[in-house]
Amino acid sequence: MALRACGFIVFRRLAGRIPPPGNIEYLLLQTSYGEHHWTPPKGHVDPGEDDLTTALRETKEEAGLGPEHLQVIQGFVHALHYEVRGRPKEVLYWLAELKDPGTAVTLSDEHRDYRWARLEEACALARYKDLQDTLRAAHRHLEVHQGKR
Repeated sequence: MALRACGFIVFRRLAGRIPPPGNIEYLLLQTSYGEHHWTPPKGHVDPGEDDLTTALRETKEEAGLGPEHLQVIQGFVHALHYEVRGRPKEVLYWLAELKDPGTAVTLSDEHRDYRWARLEEACALARYKDLQDTLRAAHRHLEVHQGKR
């Protein structure tokens, strides 16, 4: 059976003179284990838990951002498929906007750092092509739906 994880690509919009979509920053967390890679908040699905509930729980656990802080963006969910220690893994990411761009991130012990980054920096930090493609797909989704929020 494939490992399954779910999470959110969390973004915030900066106020000020930067025109959309350049005013969007994405949240990436740096793991405290392994190669210390950067990833959006995500985690494994618990038995009996649905995918979206997992994404919300993991984002709260890993970044301190709960449903009260996030606005889930409709129409975006992206699946990644890769292997971990020889086993297939599927990761589902939804897209969520931080309601208040000034809300503090509170890391769990699973992560040692976090960063808000514009798209290209986020892709450079992410390193893995499938995650970079997911970030770019999220950005395109926001560009297309910019005026509809």
